[in-house]
Amino acid sequence: MTNSDIILRVGDGAHPVVIIDDFHPDFTRLKQSAAGVKFTKLGPFYPGLQAQADPRHLQAVHSTLKNVLRTVFGIERGVKLIQCSYSIVTTAEADLLPIQRLPHVDTTDPGRIALLHYLSEEETGGTAFYRHRGTRNEVLNDQDFDAYSRALEAEGPPKPGYMRGSDDRFELIGHVAAKPNRAVLYRSQLLHSGMIPSNLSSQEDSGCQRLTLNSFFQETR
Repeated sequence: MTNSDIILRVGDGAHPVVIIDDFHPDFTRLKQSAAGVKFTKLGPFYPGLQAQADPRHLQAVHSTLKNVLRTVFGIERGVKLIQCSYSIVTTAEADLLPIQRLPHVDTTDPGRIALLHYLSEEETGGTAFYRHRGTRNEVLNDQDFDAYSRALEAEGPPKPGYMRGSDDRFELIGHVAAKPNRAVLYRSQLLHSGMIPSNLSSQEDSGCQRLTLNSFFQETR
């Protein structure tokens, strides 16, 4: 960690969210490389299109990541990269699946760390972290996942549109604004959602698309 890095402690659990500005030394070329890849639908949950990214760009920030993973997340044995992809939000609000209208976790495994690298501008939306009001869950693990799922089902279908702050089900406990070349790291079991602006274009070739580079690391056991 350096003096310019920020650690947010969100929620009752004071869960760490690390913010690193000016993250990558070759940001311009990294962003330009996204223009040469083919975006497609890689899975059912992300509200847009994705493309595999070359993980070699992480070599330039290896020491930074190693330091953060050790000092903030307590990972001493190292990690394995399990996913690295460009992502752009393209799904219109009216077309969102119910699960895409809610905060989510990527996994219930506390050893999974997410790295979200913003490649687009501030106005394309940041990332928010939430507490479920009914269960008080801020993170999900294997033990409480079933009870949480039952609570969501009992509450009925979520309201239309992307999550944008607190509502009657979820309380906003932290927010990181988007900024070019800003990186955010957090445990993947932390409830979170993109803070997608209501006027964000859903067109893939738009100049105001929300473009991020998403990587996931799994703690070595």
